[in-house]
Amino acid sequence: MTVSVKQLIDRADYQGLKSALSANPQLANEGLPYDELNTTRAHPLHRICDGVFIGKYLDQEGVEMARLFLEYGADVNGGELIEKKDSPLIAASSLHADKIALLYIENDAVINHAGTHGGTALHWAAWCGRPLVVERLIQAQAEINRRCIDFQSTPLFWAVHGLYSGNKQNMDSYLRCVSLLLEAGADKYIPNSGGKTVFDLVDEEDKALRELLSLFI
Repeated sequence: MTVSVKQLIDRADYQGLKSALSANPQLANEGLPYDELNTTRAHPLHRICDGVFIGKYLDQEGVEMARLFLEYGADVNGGELIEKKDSPLIAASSLHADKIALLYIENDAVINHAGTHGGTALHWAAWCGRPLVVERLIQAQAEINRRCIDFQSTPLFWAVHGLYSGNKQNMDSYLRCVSLLLEAGADKYIPNSGGKTVFDLVDEEDKALRELLSLFI
């Protein structure tokens, strides 16, 4: 029975992947379904991030597989960049695959592409409270005050909104993201499409977040 590339990725089977890619390098850029029920195809560099998010393998194992695909000619941007369609970098930034995101940045991924909701990798890393990725994207000249398409919200707004969309278990990570964005010049007064700023989101009892926002005039 022939084992598919997606199955090899799910198993983190490096040798199997190397053999498959060596025999047919075109597989490095061939779209893969999410699973048997969701047959929507995405680039292998995206699908590797899916596996990290759902816990099939560790982030570092995903890095090793992604390196292998890149070695065999995988396009770090996943092919043609289409507005509101996620690139592999956005996938990594939104699926908690931090180390993979850093790998894609180091391999010259397009930083400011607008993916789902018109959010960039910085929007998504901020929404998910991933300070390591936020910091690296800022270093790579991500657009700090770029507004997403659907909500006209900045990465800073996404960070604060993301915090309140969860259960605050990762409060420290979100505070770090907010701090990094503010230090890089994020404008906390830019409203979204509904006319709200980050101050309209902050709860009165969240003194740490209020104090952090007040430090940057």
